[in-house]
Amino acid sequence: MVIYILRQPWAMLIRVPLGILLVIGGVLSFLPVLGLWMLPLGLLLLAIDLPFLQRPMSGLVLRGERQFKLWRRNRRDRKSPPPAG
Repeated sequence: MVIYILRQPWAMLIRVPLGILLVIGGVLSFLPVLGLWMLPLGLLLLAIDLPFLQRPMSGLVLRGERQFKLWRRNRRDRKSPPPAG
C-alpha cells in the first residue's frame, strides 16, 4: 500500500524529501540508529523523479538481481545431492 502511494505522480512532494533524508541517513550510517541500507533506498526514491539517476540505479538493480540469482543458484546446487554414478 505504501509503495503504491509513493509511486503515484502526485507523491513527488513526499518522495523527494524522503529520498534526501534517507540518503543523509545512509551517509551518517556510523551512528547507532541509522544504517547503510538507507542510502540505496533513498537513491531509488530519488531516481523516480530525477532522470540523471535513473540509468545508474536501474543498472545497479539489474546487477544486484543477477548476483542474487547467481548466489541462489550456487546455494541450491550445494544442497542438492551428487548425481548417482
